[in-house]
Amino acid sequence: TRGPKGTPYCITHDGRTLRYPDPDVKTNDTVRVDITTGKILDFVKFEAGNTVMIKGGNNMGRVGVIMHRERHPGSFEIVHIKDAVGHTFSTRLTNVFVVGKGTKPWISLPKGNGIKLSIVEDRNAKMSK
Repeated sequence: TRGPKGTPYCITHDGRTLRYPDPDVKTNDTVRVDITTGKILDFVKFEAGNTVMIKGGNNMGRVGVIMHRERHPGSFEIVHIKDAVGHTFSTRLTNVFVVGKGTKPWISLPKGNGIKLSIVEDRNAKMSK
């Protein structure tokens, strides 16, 4: 978007305002920011093949790769994701956050690498401890 006097800027999910971003950065892309200078170091596009983490809904905490995105004008857009085990699931676009380029995440993943266990697998893991 453009601010006063036509200055381009973007706003991050945590409320930071970044002036003069790369023109290729669009909504739902992820930017890596140098905290001390406030400059954009790198960015990842929201597109099929990139690693994402789910930040809301029933699948919260899961990690996977974007398969494709369904566009529904006037309603919720749906993103289909495949995790490392091969399970596919879908969620709303607002619940998805890109965390890496390709299959390599930029962040350290949580315990279990964001893979949801079935009830039986979860019980067996707890019983073996």
